[in-house]
Amino acid sequence: MTSRFQCSLQLLLVWMLLFGCMATVHGKESVFFEESFTSLSRWKLFTFPGIPVSSEYRLTTEDAVPCLHMESDGGASALVFDQLFNVYEYPKLQWRWKVRNVYHKGDSTTKQGDDYPARLYVMFRYDAETASFAKQIQYGIAKLLYGEYPPDSSLNYIWANRVDARDIITNAYTDQAKMIPVSKGEKDLGSWQTYTVDIVADYRKAFRKEPPKEATVAVMIDADDTGETARACIDFIRIFR
Repeated sequence: MTSRFQCSLQLLLVWMLLFGCMATVHGKESVFFEESFTSLSRWKLFTFPGIPVSSEYRLTTEDAVPCLHMESDGGASALVFDQLFNVYEYPKLQWRWKVRNVYHKGDSTTKQGDDYPARLYVMFRYDAETASFAKQIQYGIAKLLYGEYPPDSSLNYIWANRVDARDIITNAYTDQAKMIPVSKGEKDLGSWQTYTVDIVADYRKAFRKEPPKEATVAVMIDADDTGETARACIDFIRIFR
């Protein structure tokens, strides 16, 4: 498959600039975004160049609740949310998903095993004004080639295939992507699991520095490296403080 860094470059092309504020207030809690998957109007499908088979994303109902069905059979594609948000103003991310199976050949330490039955990306926007000189040169070249800057970096919350997966994993394709398993192995497969994470705290732990201010999210199921099949559902995603 193409480099994950190149895929990140391509993912950036579907980003939309944030022109309005989506935040709403529920009591003392401020919510920037809450997706219950009754529509995909705020999401853009991205298919990877060089991967002829795409993952399937469709709206459905699971256990009497609306959700996003994700399925991959030897392919890969992603859904990208079409707005940016400030991670310091809205650092909390919560979601609920159900995963049917893991990949027998899945292994986060190798490129050949870099597939996951469920992923939730947080992709951070590159800021030329705060980047080092070396990074400005690197990303300037990327912009000349692709017309847009690639993401500065990303956190990737995953359902890891193996129980021995480390708590923070550097992606096999690029050190600009850190993988954080929120579940591991076959335990809890087939049941709804809810997670709440602090994006800023996780970024500091994973990269040992402060995160860029703006980010967006994406969901993905992929099987192009292992050639296997998996299914999962996402009930909701919330970004709040």
